[in-house]
Amino acid sequence: MDIQNLITSALNNQVIGQMSKSLGVDDSKVSSVISMAVPAILGQMNKNAQTPQGAESLNHALNDHSGSILDNLSGLLGGATNNAEGESILNHIFGGKQEQLAQNLGTQAGLSSGNVMQILSTIAPLIMGFLGKEKQQGNLNSNNISDLLGSLLSGATKGGNQNVLEKLLDQNGDGNITDDLMNMGSNLLKGFFNK
Repeated sequence: MDIQNLITSALNNQVIGQMSKSLGVDDSKVSSVISMAVPAILGQMNKNAQTPQGAESLNHALNDHSGSILDNLSGLLGGATNNAEGESILNHIFGGKQEQLAQNLGTQAGLSSGNVMQILSTIAPLIMGFLGKEKQQGNLNSNNISDLLGSLLSGATKGGNQNVLEKLLDQNGDGNITDDLMNMGSNLLKGFFNK
């Protein structure tokens, strides 16, 4: 299952164009952030779900996301309410460290961290909606939610994105992304582009 393709399909050129226009940036930069952000978000969710408490918390949160947002993408761009929901989701996933992710993705994509945060806040409810729909259809619970994330993550990281995900989330393998995100510099990001 490739969540990257599903989200890219859902966020068609018109929706990406609307996001780009509202931010005043190129479509390609929005697409670039989305392609890097989806595996980063899924990867952190998967790390969080490795503990029983984290898995139960995610399972409970997904009960509030039926996937109906996937049928109303124009509503996804509907302003402050969705941004607030997206920011709340990101805060829960990254524990307040989403600004560091936004800075790193912004550097890589050539956008400000503020623009990246708006993109992240827009796609976070979409990812939760997709996961909520998958959870309902697969009758999943906290015991097998990490299996879903693992399969989605393997699909999202095919084609060379695995290195980006690993470097963005856990460069030193200690399971803590905070120190890794803070220590990443432009050399790491430039190194990715040269591969």
